[in-house]
Parts: sequence; C-alpha cells; structure tokens
Amino acid sequence: MAGMAMHEPTFFILTALAEGPQHGYGVMQTVARLSGDRVTLRAGTLYAALDRLTTEGLLTVDREEALQGRLRRYYRLTDAGSAALGAEVVRMRSAASMAAARLRTHGGFALAAGGATLAASGLALAAGGAA
Repeated sequence: MAGMAMHEPTFFILTALAEGPQHGYGVMQTVARLSGDRVTLRAGTLYAALDRLTTEGLLTVDREEALQGRLRRYYRLTDAGSAALGAEVVRMRSAASMAAARLRTHGGFALAAGGATLAASGLALAAGGAA
C-alpha cells in the first residue's frame, strides 16, 4: 500500500484494532463510533475486508471463542498492520498540512474552536462537515 491512500473503511478497521483484538461485530461498532457513523460496514463487507487484510498480513486471527454455539473470531493488528496504519497517519497529516498551508496563502485560514474557518469566504467548516 506504499504511496497509495488507504481506503477509508480499511483505515477505520485498522484504527479500531489498534487498541487491541476485537471480534467482527465489535469492529463494526467501533468503526461506526470512530467515524461518527459516516462509515458503516455491513457484515459481508466487513468479513471480506478482514479476510483481505489477513491475507495481506496486516491482521491476524488472535483467537476464536465459541459463544452460544457460534464461533467468534477475534482479529488483531500485526506489526505490518501497525506500520501501514502509522504510514497512513503520516500521509494524511502531510496532506492536511499542505492543504492548510495553501489555504493560508490563498484567502486566509484560521483554526477555530469548533473546526476551521475560511476567513476570506466566511465559510465555517465544523467537525463532521460543512456548517
């Protein structure tokens, strides 16, 4: 994934697992919470992504537990998964810094308590979207 932007669902799946192992449904809930409900993963999409990320070596199965006759599989980040997430954080920070610098140069840009304010246009961007 070097050089390419990580897809947002992948970013949030890896971020959800950064705190420790979780089972699939827990990952779904954590991704929704972390993204402010912008990213919602259906079971089929999530498990396909978990399989892909496991095949790519970014995740591994931590353990499996039987709960009420159903197998619950817990996933965790591998070292490669942590490195990929860290690289994406650096890439995103760099892109955001570049965009902020360009905005400051062309029309004024000031960080305000509730988000960013574009001084020249009077447009306020609140956390989670445009206001």
